[in-house]
Amino acid sequence: MARIKEFRRFRTYRRKTASLKNPAEPNLLREDFPFVEVPRIDFDFALVPYDPPEEFVLTDTTFRDGQQSRPPYTPRQIADLFEFLHRLGGERGLIRQSEFFLYTDKDRKAVELCREKGYRYPEITGWIRAVKKDFALVKEMELRETGILTSISDYHIYLKLNKNRHQAIEEYLSIVSTALEAGIVPRCHLEDITRADFFGCVLPFVQRLMRLSEDARIPIKIRACDTMGYGISYPGASLPRSVPKIIHTLVHEGGVPKERLEWHGHNDFHKGFANATTAWLYGCSAINGTLLGFGERTGNTPLEALVIEYVGLTGDSAGVQTRCISEIGRYFEKELKVRIPPNYPFLGSECNTTRAGVHADGLLKDKEIYSIFDTELILDQPMDVAITDKSGAAGVAFWINTHLSLGPRESIDKRHPGILKIYEWIRSEYESGRVTSISDEEMFELVRLHLPEYSKALKSNGPGPA
Repeated sequence: MARIKEFRRFRTYRRKTASLKNPAEPNLLREDFPFVEVPRIDFDFALVPYDPPEEFVLTDTTFRDGQQSRPPYTPRQIADLFEFLHRLGGERGLIRQSEFFLYTDKDRKAVELCREKGYRYPEITGWIRAVKKDFALVKEMELRETGILTSISDYHIYLKLNKNRHQAIEEYLSIVSTALEAGIVPRCHLEDITRADFFGCVLPFVQRLMRLSEDARIPIKIRACDTMGYGISYPGASLPRSVPKIIHTLVHEGGVPKERLEWHGHNDFHKGFANATTAWLYGCSAINGTLLGFGERTGNTPLEALVIEYVGLTGDSAGVQTRCISEIGRYFEKELKVRIPPNYPFLGSECNTTRAGVHADGLLKDKEIYSIFDTELILDQPMDVAITDKSGAAGVAFWINTHLSLGPRESIDKRHPGILKIYEWIRSEYESGRVTSISDEEMFELVRLHLPEYSKALKSNGPGPA
């Protein structure tokens, strides 16, 4: 508890002087990142204020980072998913851009298929390494904007690139200048920013980028990349892990306009989503994510969750099609053969399913009691119950009312004799040692046996005769 014992001593965040340091050996911040132990969460107890941008937007990396965690998509599948992104983001373009690899014929074919759709949003952008030969791919594809990998921590500069800070930054600035000369918007991806020397490397680089941008009169974008998921949303946490301070410092000391700042996070410590929305609140306009959160290792921030959060934070539906979220889930399962965990929020087959009898009893009385919102209206997913020994007669009644589409006048009460007979059979199954849920097929058969008066509704909604 030593690191958090001074919580009552919060103070105003004070600016520091930024100047490029070029140590002979990398500074791996071992006090915070011992490697042989769990990383430390450090606090300086200084606060920065909420400072949201004028506009919250989303950007997509499903076809870049999202393809680094699964078998690659075919060009046709990418075109299908791009269609979903367009519909989910709406005509106003909540999902503003989508980035693509450009290295293979398949990559370029996917870009062409998506481009043929003629959509304004998401805008197609590229992604390249900080290598001039890669830049030729961007010019060949005639893209307006490209991401450029500009790794910023000593872990990457010294240990991966085998350079020092001065060498790396000069090379980054050279490729950025090449992009500006061609009139292409560079988006600098500050890889591993949450393990970087902020005032000795990150800020000096960003400040030079902003001067370049001003001289060229072309916007340079900054993407803050929490590559290993180390970001912390807690007020009073220290740089380089503090998401509020990263965003605040890039805006107020780095000179990055809010509308040109993005956050890209990973979920290694279960903080990906919280960090992303925190970045919004402290001044970052764009949050980068992927469909279903697919991304390297533990994944990126799920776009579908960010869409829901956007509506919650702003009260503005922005023309988004939230029911499209369920279509996306079905496409991943049927076309891409992805097994979505049943309890996965918004998309899992049982995300609106209860097994508790007391919950089912509440749902019978009023669906708002145990439903996060009108899931049928917003997500095209009705509430449901899974029948087990914990469901109770209320669960049986709710299942029947739901699966037979019985309206308020026709709905069956949990005290109906037929319901009690069905529930008694279910109890006997579990008393005999059953450990699996009662299947829908079994439930339909029990309805035929004990509730013959509902046979008409059964024919319309259930399976045919056994």
